[in-house]
Amino acid sequence: QVQLVESGGGLVQAGGSLRLSCRASGRTFSSYAMGWFRQAPGNERQFVSAITWIGGSVYYLDSVKGRFTISRDIAKNTMYLQMNNLKPEDTAVYYCAAGTTMLWSDFGSWGQGTQVTVSS
Repeated sequence: QVQLVESGGGLVQAGGSLRLSCRASGRTFSSYAMGWFRQAPGNERQFVSAITWIGGSVYYLDSVKGRFTISRDIAKNTMYLQMNNLKPEDTAVYYCAAGTTMLWSDFGSWGQGTQVTVSS
């Protein structure tokens, strides 16, 4: 049981940048990885990026590679997603998640989400 709180969303123009933060509390010791997912209106939940907590291995959706950077501050139990060169297609509610493995289905703890809107 991990509690997650996202922040940092907002409205930006195409080409702009945002940095999302996710603070974790509770049984964080049980989390192997943390990641970001997004949900746009009319679309399925989509994996964006993930990072293993100890090893720091990172993974990205192909469409965000080179634009987004995931990182974490272990001491602060905080994960970040630096989003550069944002596109209208990035518009979605972004959710922070924690998982016991890197499998999609094992991300079982979720935050409330933060809205990212990119204007054309």
